[in-house]
Amino acid sequence: MNIEVVKDYYGKVLKGSEDLQTSACCDVDDMPRYLARLIANVHDEVVRRYYGCGLCIPTVLENCNVLDLGSGAGRDVYILSQLVGEKGFVTGVDMTAEQLAAAEVHKDWHTKKFGYAQSNVRFLEAYLEKLDALDLDTGAFDVIVSNCVINLCLDKLAVLRGAYNLLKQGGELYFADVYCDRRLPEELRGDPQLYGECLGGALYWNDFLPIAKEAGFLDPRLVSSRPLEIKNPDMREKLGCARFFSATYRLFKLDHLEPACEDYGQAVVYRGGIAEQADAFVLDGHHIIERGGVFPVCGNVWRMLANTRFSSFFDFVGDFSTHYGIFPGCGTPSPFEEAAHAGNESVSCC
Repeated sequence: MNIEVVKDYYGKVLKGSEDLQTSACCDVDDMPRYLARLIANVHDEVVRRYYGCGLCIPTVLENCNVLDLGSGAGRDVYILSQLVGEKGFVTGVDMTAEQLAAAEVHKDWHTKKFGYAQSNVRFLEAYLEKLDALDLDTGAFDVIVSNCVINLCLDKLAVLRGAYNLLKQGGELYFADVYCDRRLPEELRGDPQLYGECLGGALYWNDFLPIAKEAGFLDPRLVSSRPLEIKNPDMREKLGCARFFSATYRLFKLDHLEPACEDYGQAVVYRGGIAEQADAFVLDGHHIIERGGVFPVCGNVWRMLANTRFSSFFDFVGDFSTHYGIFPGCGTPSPFEEAAHAGNESVSCC
């Protein structure tokens, strides 16, 4: 696939989100009310040129330095601009000149709309596989977001490695993308329309996980997912039985994360204080931590909360001094369990 084809698709073929041939774009009605209010402050042209596939706005962003990979016309950048506040900063990176022009032309409009003395955003043109070519400091960003763009990149490992290098220790990559339930054949991966619609370049979900770990993100966490509808009948016929999903992951840059969920007898208590999650903090699809309750956690989750921007909202119980094995209900059960229950029965050597 020639990346110039993708640039033309998003710069010249698509004029608005209504031109997309899948249900990838989220409707404002499906968003939390606080985000819908922020989108109402974004210029109409910027909103119209939005092509994302999920919600890529994490919580606790005040005063943060945020990078948006594949920022397009800037919708999410201008939402984030409101959340980080005047003391925070948001950088958008995109490879499509037409999209960046739409973002730039409305920069002053948004500065005035938000009541800021000066703009807290900037836009840079670059391929996401070559983030190291930009004038961005290593370890400078608290949070990196990306909305339905990494699937369009030819070298996804390079993108993830670049993001890892730009994050501070304890920072996170919070991103939505399209995934497939299988590996697509070459003729579908090379189809210009399928690629432009975020389908041809979609990773098989079980290939994404090792790539993320190779880049340094040792414990990817799935926040949410939903199936995608292929609206175009010709595209449905080409794709056959392949199914696609929009999924949001959060990947933390943290030392000492382990390959499995290990039990150290630890727990956390969410004290509240995050306006968007007043009653319960959502780490991922399996960890919804109600305020005030003692919530047992594995060592990795403990670190994701204790060694990140979320630490001030929690009380922490325990340490890493005693290991109790695999965390109950998580990870792989002991390979010896079956043999232990078999008693004196003979067991094969391999």
